[in-house]
Amino acid sequence: MKDKNRIKWGIIGCGNVTEVKSGPPYKLTEGFELVAVMRRDEAKAKDYAKRHGIKKYYTNADDLINDPEVDAIYIATPPDTHRLYALKVAEAGKICCIEKPMAPSYAESLEIYNAFNEKKIPLFVAYYRRSLPRFTKIDEWLKNNEIGDVRHINWHYSKPASDLDKSGDYNWRTDAKIAPGGYFDDLASHGLDLFNFLLGDIKEAHGISLNQQNNYSAKDAFTACWLHGNSITGSGTWNFDCADSVDSVTIYGSEGKIEFSIFHENPIILTNKTKNEALFIENPKHIQLHHVDGMRNVLIHKNHTHPSTGLSALHANWVMDKILGQI
Repeated sequence: MKDKNRIKWGIIGCGNVTEVKSGPPYKLTEGFELVAVMRRDEAKAKDYAKRHGIKKYYTNADDLINDPEVDAIYIATPPDTHRLYALKVAEAGKICCIEKPMAPSYAESLEIYNAFNEKKIPLFVAYYRRSLPRFTKIDEWLKNNEIGDVRHINWHYSKPASDLDKSGDYNWRTDAKIAPGGYFDDLASHGLDLFNFLLGDIKEAHGISLNQQNNYSAKDAFTACWLHGNSITGSGTWNFDCADSVDSVTIYGSEGKIEFSIFHENPIILTNKTKNEALFIENPKHIQLHHVDGMRNVLIHKNHTHPSTGLSALHANWVMDKILGQI
C-alpha cells in the first residue's frame, strides 16, 4: 500500500543541472524520496546513483517511468525530449515536474498540459524563481503598494559570447532544432515567467529576433514589448554577444521603483518617497529547494497552491513564441 505521506521520485536525465541545483532537494525535502535515476550512459547513471545514494538507476526512460515504486517523475533532459517523456509519464498516470521551458514551442507545451489536465494529474514546471525568497520579497513590496500603481517594467540582459559559442562545437542550447531561440529559450524564459507571476499574465507580446553573429544556428539577439492584463507595459532586450554582462530589471510605479536582477545575485532595491532600501537575500545552495518544498506542500499537505504549474508554464511558452514570431 502506498504511503500517502511519502512520494517516491525518479529523475529522467541526471546531468549537471541535477548535481546541486535541482536533484538534492528531492532527497532533502521531508516526505519526498529519490529512489531512481535514468541516463542513457550507463557508467554515468551508475556513478550518479552511487554518489547521491540512490538505490536504482536505468538507461531506458520507459523502465523508470513504469517502475511501480516510482510515484512521480522529474524530467531534466534538454527541451526537445520533454514532450516525448512527459506524454509517457501522463499515460502512466504519474505526477510530473518538467525542467523549464516546458517544451521548445507553445504547441508542444499545450499538448503536454492537455495530457495531464485531462487525467487530473498534478503537473509542475521548474520555474523556481517564483519561489525564491528574493523574488517573493519583491512580490510583497508590490502587494503592499510600495511603489504605487505599477506603470512599466523593463529588462535588459546581455553577455559576451563564450568560448564554446565561438568555437563552432556542438551545444544543444544553441541548436535551433532543439531551442530555436537559443539562450533566450533557456534564460529569458525565467524572467518572462517571473513577470507573469509578479505583475499578472502578459496578454499581448511582440518582438524582433535574429541571428546577428552567426556563431550557431539559433537566434542570438532579441527585443520585445508586451502588455500585462492590468495595463502595465513592458519591454526587454536580450543579446548574447555583447562586451558587457548586464542583468538589470526595473519596475516603475507612480510613487517609486524596484530594481533587481534575474540571475545576478545583486541586492534588490526599493526606492520611493520615504525609502531607499537595498536588501541582499542569498539564494539557497540547492536553488530549487523552495520550489520542491512547495510541491510537497501541495501533494502531501494538500492545503497549499504552487506558483509554478503546467498552466503557468504554458503561458510562458505562449509569450516566448509571440516574441519569436512563432505564433
